[in-house]
Amino acid sequence: MNIGGAATRSGVSAKMIRYYEQIGLIPPATRTASGYRDYRESDVHMLRFIARARDLGFPTTEIADLLDLWRNEDRRSADVKALAQARVRDLRHKIAHLQDMADTLEDLANSCAGNERPSCPILKSLETSAPPDKGGARPGRGMFRQGTG
Repeated sequence: MNIGGAATRSGVSAKMIRYYEQIGLIPPATRTASGYRDYRESDVHMLRFIARARDLGFPTTEIADLLDLWRNEDRRSADVKALAQARVRDLRHKIAHLQDMADTLEDLANSCAGNERPSCPILKSLETSAPPDKGGARPGRGMFRQGTG
């Protein structure tokens, strides 16, 4: 099947299929005599695997590791589990960070009168807050608070 058919059947866009091929995540497709990519059902199956891994938040580098494990019948399930657990930890960290951001923005919005006056604690906080620590510190609730002015 051509790339359009593979895209439709796998749920992965033709552009992403080309990209995955370019970065070596998937092997280059065979080509027809006229130079068009020709995909097999096994290619579609692999693309669905990649799409599902992406849906679960795995980055491309970890998807490559998962593909290697998937293809290796001598794999250890412990290796697959370790990748999944690391992804869960990362997702939980991101969730906590997003919750902190939402809490901070909610606090700022609640401190704003939202009236006709120009004074706005949201803008004041954005203007005066220091950037987050690059040393791995996670912004906490109220990180932007500068008062209720």
